Amino acid sequence: MPLSDELAFKDATEQSELVRSGQLTSSELVDAAINRAQSVNPSLNAVVTPMYDIARRAAGGPLPEGPFTGVPFLLKDLLASYEGVRMTWGSRFLADYIATHDSELVTRQKRAGLITVGKTNTPEFGILCTTEPELFGPCRNPWDTQRSTGGSSGGSAAAVAAGIVPMAHANDAGGSIRIPASCCGVFGMKPTRARNPMGPDVGDVFGGFVVEHAVTRSVRDSAALLDATSGPCLGDPYCAPAPVRPFLSEVGAKVDRLRIAFITEAPTGVPVHPDCVAAVREAASLCEELGHEVVDGVPLDYDINTIVQSFMTIYAAGNAWGVDANALVAGKEPAPDQFEPLTWALYEMGRQVSAPSYLMAMTALQLTSRLIADTFEPYDAVLTPTIPEPPPPLGTFDSPPDNPLAGLMRAALVVPFTTIANFTGLPAMSVPLYWSAEGLPIGTMFYGRFGDEGTLFRLAAQLEEARPWAGRRPGVSA
Repeated sequence: MPLSDELAFKDATEQSELVRSGQLTSSELVDAAINRAQSVNPSLNAVVTPMYDIARRAAGGPLPEGPFTGVPFLLKDLLASYEGVRMTWGSRFLADYIATHDSELVTRQKRAGLITVGKTNTPEFGILCTTEPELFGPCRNPWDTQRSTGGSSGGSAAAVAAGIVPMAHANDAGGSIRIPASCCGVFGMKPTRARNPMGPDVGDVFGGFVVEHAVTRSVRDSAALLDATSGPCLGDPYCAPAPVRPFLSEVGAKVDRLRIAFITEAPTGVPVHPDCVAAVREAASLCEELGHEVVDGVPLDYDINTIVQSFMTIYAAGNAWGVDANALVAGKEPAPDQFEPLTWALYEMGRQVSAPSYLMAMTALQLTSRLIADTFEPYDAVLTPTIPEPPPPLGTFDSPPDNPLAGLMRAALVVPFTTIANFTGLPAMSVPLYWSAEGLPIGTMFYGRFGDEGTLFRLAAQLEEARPWAGRRPGVSA
């Protein structure tokens, strides 16, 4: 078996151990990942900016002693910048923009020993929960190439699922780590608000909705990476509570009997597909088998209309900020013909939001966050579907010219469970425990208490051991 294939489904922890033990060099790991990318990416369109020469130079030079020394990695083409490499945000408007510095997150990824071999596909400005930008074309799901990868970290999730790299950068404003993790059958942890830094360019995004982290093949990789990248940097407006101990220490640690509530009905009233209900019920049964107390149902007693309106106010204003901020950095004037119709329509909506309206929307969501925190407090974790449907077909979120917001309205049907974690700041993870009769991955999501990723990592590792998913291979894989 070629070395490239042999390494394809080893996690980052195991790959780094091969380097530390002298069995392989970092150059061999990187070359193998590049070979895999060149083999499967034509079928997936997950990697949109190869960085192969940069990666080979980094692998051949001195590397820091970190938890992932020499391990190949991919960076999502959104928010986190890598000096000297283009950063498009999935948009024609920024197709030629070259980043002038590393984000703090990228600095920490490098310090951990990771070698970035490319940047991954993302919808324009990360707006949609699918990855089908006009600039690069659709990213295809390795389990069914006619299906969406989810978004906005779809390129990263597809690349990990297909075995190009063992983990890849992702970020999340309304589900963009967890939705693609669910659609592609990988592990996706959305950390607590402000767990990872977003500097030096911003202190937060959308008032704290957006978080940075990754999608991974294994739970231990996610925990070890969060140990390596988390913590405040100078000038941050606020930070997450310090963990009790390293997150990696939680993986494999004894799991006390947890009280877990599960929900199968969407708070917005959106129908939940039978496969997604089955996934939650099977996960609940597994938790019971593992000795946990499982409670059916949590009363989600809050005004959903206020949440939807407030979220959309902030989301539209945030999109307008994203366009104007990037226009300032790129030294260009934004114009409608440089953006997808949905992006421009949302931009125009956002520019109509007044400052008092924005602050009122933020206040409404903060008040609702307190109600939700109080509702969730009796439980160590709350289990829900990640999304209420299997991975949708490509084209599901298209917007016709006469209705540019159609894709966004369709996306609203996908995010009733995930967005709660963004405006509350709670940690949440999508765990790949279930595949449908059609062979499609269906993720299940667990919420934790604010600042308590530790409990989620302990539980995730227990679930991973009980129902291993690493052995599953999609139809398109290295």
